Amino acid sequence: MLRSGILLGIVLIFALALAACGGSSAPASGGGNASNKYGLITPGVLTVGSDTTYPPQEFIDPATNQPRGFDIDLITEIAKRLGLQVHVVTDGFDTIFDDLSARRFDLVISAVTINPDRQKKFDFIPYFNAGESLLVEKGNPLHITSVDQLCGQNVGVQTGTVEQTDLQTASQNCTKAGKPPIHLTVLKDQTEVVQLLANHRVVATYQDSPVTDYYLKQNPGKFEVGGSVVNAAPEGIMFRKGDTALYNAVKGAFDAMRSDGTYKQLIDKWGLTSGAIALMERRTLL
Repeated sequence: MLRSGILLGIVLIFALALAACGGSSAPASGGGNASNKYGLITPGVLTVGSDTTYPPQEFIDPATNQPRGFDIDLITEIAKRLGLQVHVVTDGFDTIFDDLSARRFDLVISAVTINPDRQKKFDFIPYFNAGESLLVEKGNPLHITSVDQLCGQNVGVQTGTVEQTDLQTASQNCTKAGKPPIHLTVLKDQTEVVQLLANHRVVATYQDSPVTDYYLKQNPGKFEVGGSVVNAAPEGIMFRKGDTALYNAVKGAFDAMRSDGTYKQLIDKWGLTSGAIALMERRTLL
């Protein structure tokens, strides 16, 4: 009786030990971690930061109050190919970089120009090419063809953009040459920036070339391009340094879109043919 009791106790202890081992190992191979293999802030959902005031790449459709645009279509298709839902979070361009670092989103797609300063802090997948151009009143009464001619003039630009930095540099060059500085009106919303020109409060606005083209089409007979497109550079989907799994997954999905023609279909849909990436970047993080 004593021996059988001891034996039964040993068997029970052994069984409990096996159960405990099984319980500790299950999460490592279970669906919970597998569904979040990209380290998303919300499992199963790709949370995307975007300044949705920059058509045609990202904007809020007034009819549906939902984000639309080339960038939105692109990232939605990428998420679909990864088996993820997509959630676009509207953010200001002047805060979107810090908010990505603070893990408010998984990535950013927002017509972000790739430059060395930004590459020090973030990783990028190039997906579009864009230059910079001036939008002026129809007929270009002041004959403006470059930012160098804007000394002493009122000019509109969106906050946090490369164009704002370029105008600030041009303004400094004005004062160094003994000329008055450029008087900048800096706003968060690109549509409001262009409205400054429509209301004759500025003589020009400065923005990415596809944005200039978009507002030309939306306002026939009101505006024209001042000079030519300059400073062409790639724009990129932006990631935190170290988010290698997500970066490689998104890169693979984007490359597949390039290969099967989906990328070209989206380019054509939004009339952005001149900005299509000609060659795929083959770099993959390890």
